[in-house]
Amino acid sequence: MSESQFRTEKDSMGELQVPADALWGAQTQRAIENFPISGMPVPRAFIRALGLIKWAAAGANRELGFLDEDIVASIQKAALEVAAGDHDRHFPIDVFQTGSGTSSNMNANEVIAHLASTYGESAVHPNDHVNMGQSSNDVIPTAIHVSAALEIHESLLPALEHLEQTLNERARELADVIKTGRTHLMDAMPVSFGQEISGWQQQISNARHRLTDSLARLQLLAQGGTAVGTGINAHPEFGPRVAQLLATSTNVPFATSPNYFESLSCQDTAVEVSGQLKALAVALMKIANDLRWMNSGPLAGIAEIALPALQPGSSIMPGKVNPVIPEATCMVAAQVIGNDATITVAGQAGNFQLNVMLPVVAQNLLQSIAILSGSVRLLADKAIAGFVVNTDQLQNALMRNPILVTALNPVIGYEKGAATAKQAYKEGRAILEVALETTGLSREELKRLLDPAALTRGGIQE
Repeated sequence: MSESQFRTEKDSMGELQVPADALWGAQTQRAIENFPISGMPVPRAFIRALGLIKWAAAGANRELGFLDEDIVASIQKAALEVAAGDHDRHFPIDVFQTGSGTSSNMNANEVIAHLASTYGESAVHPNDHVNMGQSSNDVIPTAIHVSAALEIHESLLPALEHLEQTLNERARELADVIKTGRTHLMDAMPVSFGQEISGWQQQISNARHRLTDSLARLQLLAQGGTAVGTGINAHPEFGPRVAQLLATSTNVPFATSPNYFESLSCQDTAVEVSGQLKALAVALMKIANDLRWMNSGPLAGIAEIALPALQPGSSIMPGKVNPVIPEATCMVAAQVIGNDATITVAGQAGNFQLNVMLPVVAQNLLQSIAILSGSVRLLADKAIAGFVVNTDQLQNALMRNPILVTALNPVIGYEKGAATAKQAYKEGRAILEVALETTGLSREELKRLLDPAALTRGGIQE
């Protein structure tokens, strides 16, 4: 770039050159030059949160009489543009930066000040006006909570509700379809498809309730604690007013933290939420793997279901179709589990009055929420809603399952039952036919006792 394509900016450390068309200033430029690490900027959801926080901070300072209406209007107009994503290319700082996230806070301050100075009659200063009553040390923890809470409310919880509804519909539809149960991947007593799917549904319901419980803490904000938790340079009402303005504008019940020292010095809530996301990931991997097993085949596998055929499965084997959505879901789950490990380590970096791995907490937490939201909907719509049950395969397996002899235990005892099952395995015959020879029971009685549908209801068959 030629010299004419730059402008000179300065900060407390001196002058430096900034691209002429950049909305940022000197501190952002220094961070760009200091952290050429991954090429990954902070997430869009995090930039949105920074814009909303700056909008609310300006509003709170107006209510408290600290900023003129013209400056507030200009800041809020610019801040909402940042929140909307209109200026994302002007947030280039790498996520691997200063541990407090000061660089990203100043990036927001400088971009908003630059824009605001062109919108009103007054020059707007990034520190004195946009950052009034704030520190990076409370803005960035607040942005983590706001961004994660919004993404959970707007994306993840609706996706989980959709998956739950899809599972409920399939469970009702398949309530009377009986199949062989499996423990240790081995044939076990029968269950209905509806019962099996109800287990998946309960896992998702539990995950949703765990996340909802954690939101009570995620919606508590550090804003107002400023540098070390004492609230230096901020009015005592500033933090509560920011939280109230955010709550009103987003319809999420944000509130000020009851203890700023806790909110600045640790990321325990982010670790908690990440743990809930990990639990959800584990549930999704279990469900996805069940689907993969049931879909296996179609000739040499279990072949209980056929998942929707979405794309060719091989570049060399014509006609092969793979369970791509469950596989993608498993990879998402693996990523979320890895992200949780990173957040756990980062959560331990709360040294005295500040955690110093905040940007990587934000990056991993928001990525986990985003990829879970996407994969949950795909699993519902492109796998669970459309799989077809192979009823002939289910019936054949049921009729040849010697484990059904378990139902005869109260009548013939465990030892005779084991001998009957072994003979059925050895001879490859239906358990009813072998039991006719070994138990002395009539065919009618054996049909009643060995009825797979009745056995899914548990208890002794009278």
